[in-house]
Amino acid sequence: MKIRMVCLEDGIMSCGFRKIAAFTERLNPDTRSYFVSTNHFGGLKFIRGSLGSAADFDDAAVDEVARGLVDADVVGFSSMTGYAEMTRAIARRVRELSKSTYIVWGGIHPIIHPEDAVLADVDAICTGEGEFAFEELLDCLKSGKDFTKLRNFWFKQNGKITQNAFLPLMSGEEMERLPFPKYGEREWIYKKGHGFVPATVSDYLQTNGLGYNAIWSIGCPLHCTYCGNTKFIANDRNYKKLRHPSARYCVEEIKSALAKHPHLSQVSFHDDSFMAIPYKELAHFAELWHRDVKLPFAVYGVIPNYVKPEKLEVLTWAGMNRIRMGIQTGSERILDFYKRPTPPKKIREAAAALAPFAPKYHIPPAYDIITDNPIETREDVVATLELLYELARPFTLNVFSLKVIPNTAMDRMMKEQGIDLDEISANYRNIPPKWANMMLYLIAIWRPPRWLFERLLERARATTAPQPEYPRLNELLRIAYFAKRAQDHLRHMDFSTIQGPAGYVAWRSGLIAAWRKFAPKYPRPEPPAPARPTETAAPAAQAQPSRRLNVVASGDAP
Repeated sequence: MKIRMVCLEDGIMSCGFRKIAAFTERLNPDTRSYFVSTNHFGGLKFIRGSLGSAADFDDAAVDEVARGLVDADVVGFSSMTGYAEMTRAIARRVRELSKSTYIVWGGIHPIIHPEDAVLADVDAICTGEGEFAFEELLDCLKSGKDFTKLRNFWFKQNGKITQNAFLPLMSGEEMERLPFPKYGEREWIYKKGHGFVPATVSDYLQTNGLGYNAIWSIGCPLHCTYCGNTKFIANDRNYKKLRHPSARYCVEEIKSALAKHPHLSQVSFHDDSFMAIPYKELAHFAELWHRDVKLPFAVYGVIPNYVKPEKLEVLTWAGMNRIRMGIQTGSERILDFYKRPTPPKKIREAAAALAPFAPKYHIPPAYDIITDNPIETREDVVATLELLYELARPFTLNVFSLKVIPNTAMDRMMKEQGIDLDEISANYRNIPPKWANMMLYLIAIWRPPRWLFERLLERARATTAPQPEYPRLNELLRIAYFAKRAQDHLRHMDFSTIQGPAGYVAWRSGLIAAWRKFAPKYPRPEPPAPARPTETAAPAAQAQPSRRLNVVASGDAP
């Protein structure tokens, strides 16, 4: 059976797609993994925040992609909501060219908004975790058995839609037996005018620099209204619990990637709540990482409430050199609206705990901020700017314009308040050049004297208030902002966010290895005292009864 797995996203770094692609290839050797993207990282477009979008993908490109898929028995699409229309167009063209190809659409969009995805020219959508569900579907397709009752799917036959229930979420033990994510071999990338061509090292460098993207744990204890996790939790409350394979599995995954791409010099963990993993498990991970991997790594998705000095110390000793933490806003009112239990006091405490590690051991931490919320008042905007002004330095910011994901709690809340969602930025990177937004970039670069800061605050307005825009000044500030971020990364010889060949040249010449030889090393910390009653770590999921896997384990622990 010929299977073509197609990822439509920003570049070639999707962790979730790589997992299902590797699992499918193990089930069916005649499987290919394809990547389709409209975004080109780097350059003036990135500085301006005007990366490509799915709308830029014209009919000729749609046809070219579809013609590269029509020889398949099964095509599996994976995409986020931003690529939904593009996925729909390609699926429609595949159907026109090949009536016999079975088309399945999975990924975040069908999970979050199945009512929309099922209307596309597809035979099925996957509404939950895909690995075991897809295995069952392929078994049925190969044997000719009825598949319409398979869980984690909605099926469409002769205009009739069948909605099925969900499989239990994978346990840590089951995750342990999955193959490592597809990476670094037998992957194809779409290039306009050339169709699908084998992905090269240059393609990885253009998207990921010298970085490798990974996910160790799945799940999040929070229930933020703007996040797609609200839909995951609505489908299964156990999604709030953290699940992950062993630390050994995680380490072996990185070693496997290094064997294919020896130039990898940094790992970024995109877990929703890495720091919520209990200290004991993080300490074991740190031991293995420090001994067997010895690469710097970044931790994304950090929740302020779980930033503890003992966790920072042991992970920094292991090699952690950067943290990305969600702040979103400094307004208590908007935090409540987001249902985010991270009050400014916790944010200040977390920033104070992080500050001593930079710049000697860490690249300055990056704090996520959401702008352009139509329900924000001027007081809410000022509260965010005041909080950032007060935070312990150094730090930088990731500034995102609010994007309302369809079918989430935020989507419903905005509609209840009569907000016209069409007026909200469709691209979260397109930050309007308003005064308050520009102040975010200024604060990320430099803390002005208090008297000047207060003068600048006088011109800050709510998003919906009439106000002038300053595109040229905004561009200058963003150039300075990105220049400072690049300087911070170069100081640590970190090319995980600097795309292109520069990092490869630095690795090849031995510059990165030489820097690491003499770079400051954080001393091994003493084990902390017994856990205090105030320590509240997210509970790991209880092991579920293991389902049968008719596949052979690969490596030490996958």
